Amino acid sequence: MNNFLLFSPDSIFIFGQKLWWFLVVLGILVTFHEYGHYLAARWVGVKVLKFSIGFGPKLIGRQIGDTEYIVSAIPLGGYVKLFGEEGSETISVADQRQSFIHQSLPHKMLIVAAGPGFNFILSYLIFTGMLALGSPLFVPNIDNITPIIEAITPESPAEIAGLQIGDRIIRANEEEISTLGELYQKVSKAHGRPVTLDVIRGNSVKTLIVTPTVQMAPDNPDEPQYILGIEDHAPLVGGIMPDTPAMAAGLQKDDRIIQINETPIATWSQMTEIVRNNAGTTLQIQVDRDGKMISLSITPEGETITTPDGETKSVGRIGIKLAGAGTLIKSTSVFLAPWEGLKATWKWCELTMIGLYKLLTGEISSKHLGGPLMIASVSGEQAQQGMASVLWLIAILSINLGILNLLPIPILDGGHLFFFACEAILGRPLGDRSREMAQQIGLVLLVFLMVYATWNDISRLLQ
Repeated sequence: MNNFLLFSPDSIFIFGQKLWWFLVVLGILVTFHEYGHYLAARWVGVKVLKFSIGFGPKLIGRQIGDTEYIVSAIPLGGYVKLFGEEGSETISVADQRQSFIHQSLPHKMLIVAAGPGFNFILSYLIFTGMLALGSPLFVPNIDNITPIIEAITPESPAEIAGLQIGDRIIRANEEEISTLGELYQKVSKAHGRPVTLDVIRGNSVKTLIVTPTVQMAPDNPDEPQYILGIEDHAPLVGGIMPDTPAMAAGLQKDDRIIQINETPIATWSQMTEIVRNNAGTTLQIQVDRDGKMISLSITPEGETITTPDGETKSVGRIGIKLAGAGTLIKSTSVFLAPWEGLKATWKWCELTMIGLYKLLTGEISSKHLGGPLMIASVSGEQAQQGMASVLWLIAILSINLGILNLLPIPILDGGHLFFFACEAILGRPLGDRSREMAQQIGLVLLVFLMVYATWNDISRLLQ
């Protein structure tokens, strides 16, 4: 009782808010997933006995026709119970038409695949709606999340310490890292003290010590910034926009900008700063094009922008895109939004699958796995930014849920699809003993992943 009193009313309110949004987000994801199974089953003529949101004891329920619709006590998933799915039931000849086990193989595969399929449809609908309303969608590049040094600011702490372009940072102060965000967190926690970095360079691991430069944030004098000089992006041209100074000057995709007006250029931000400050002024630019040095003259065109404090000013633009930063998807009209929504859905699926592969191969640390507590925390944070942020989170989680459910792990939808594929190849179902053992292994694996993800959540909270 005394421990409970240690929590302030504000803390209790924030916890309740995050719990509420967790239930909302997870409820939408689960409902849409299970509705896919339900709709496919009804479409092929299979009787649905139960449609449950949640597991465990029934909280409320209502019988409508053949189906009992239930809200259960444990809100970490859901299920659809189909007539005849157990296989051990005695089913009359007259009822076999409505039995799952007596359906053709394509029909059974359709019912199972419809759950993950509806997760992708949900993401597509959200993305399309956001694009139709004029909101652009950014899909990051997985390579720009990993801590591989692409550019280094000249005379910065990173250069002085001996870091080089291409180095992959694997540890900071003896703790493993797998993202740039983790690196910046470790540097921030050091509060300006030297940071020991272990990097992979070629076939060897090197240990370097870098001492960050401490600066105060311009908009917050009380907030220190710890600068390493490691830049996310090299001055590499990823694309040329039509009818721009860059196109007129002959700049090409994959050109690497080496020098502007006698100033050596090492980073993208260094290059853009010079361009922004020289609207209407001709710049002499040296670029590396397939190993050859090319000299170009480019005059940035002025663009009027409004600063955060309400002032207007002109900044220079030459019309080039950053290489490899990611994909910005926009729709120029409501009619094109469905196509652009399809592109956004595929790009996020691709990013998720690459991330999952890197997780399985160890390129990304398994400590990034998150469970219910992380979903609750992120849901609450997105809710503070508005409903559009919540919908965006639902779309991303829905893609994750769809892809994870397609993994060939027994008791997941992908496991059932794997069994059906074996049945199609062998011409007969797998034996009951084989299926039972596979289901037990799948259950153990799933429980382990859930416990591990929850432990990661608790660790993050404690930190």
